[in-house]
Amino acid sequence: MKRILIVEDEIPISRVLRAYLEKHGFAVSQAFTIQQASLIFTSEAIDLVLLDVMLPDGTGWEFLQTIRAHSPCPIIMLTALGDVPDRLRGLQNGADDYMSKPFVAEEVVARIQAVLRRPTRLLDEIDARHFGKLRIHQKERQIFLHNVEVPLTPKDRALLLFLAKHPNQIFTREQLLEHVWGMNYYGSDRAVDLAVKRIRHVLKKWPKSEGEIRTIRGMGYEFHVETN
Repeated sequence: MKRILIVEDEIPISRVLRAYLEKHGFAVSQAFTIQQASLIFTSEAIDLVLLDVMLPDGTGWEFLQTIRAHSPCPIIMLTALGDVPDRLRGLQNGADDYMSKPFVAEEVVARIQAVLRRPTRLLDEIDARHFGKLRIHQKERQIFLHNVEVPLTPKDRALLLFLAKHPNQIFTREQLLEHVWGMNYYGSDRAVDLAVKRIRHVLKKWPKSEGEIRTIRGMGYEFHVETN
């Protein structure tokens, strides 16, 4: 079930949109301020955002830029600003579609369905792999959790990318040092343990039911995911 985040401070409009979306099989989260929207976006797996421009604590333009700095999540702008320059501003800043108020709820649903079917480079990258709420793009070396890019140091990112490229395979510390740190690394293998500790901390909101980096006693580490 796709989850839609409605960011709209006009409660009657938000209620109508929610009713129509749920009627069409979507799960819905509602926010009435940018602050609320930010909390929901980083804690839930959001598939698309319906974003109003005029909000009590800022503008939709600002939240649009915040999302685009970290996530390719589709965004449809909802606003009373219907002039061409406003529509162009939204699309040029990364919005996937734009609807002016007043609008017909059924059309909003149709636009959402169309955007979710639309292939985009980041969302449909061939090398992208999904592990529940964790999405990894090997080619672009990007890692997203709950649609937000995971902040990692270059070495920690390289280690996670390598482990995720070989799920359910056990690697010794020596093997990981060779593949990630390089043949010329002469430091302690403790570097691997510290990197794994930092990665686990950053991924603490990733449910273990979807996967985890496991310590295999006496052997090393494994990027463990359940297989069907």
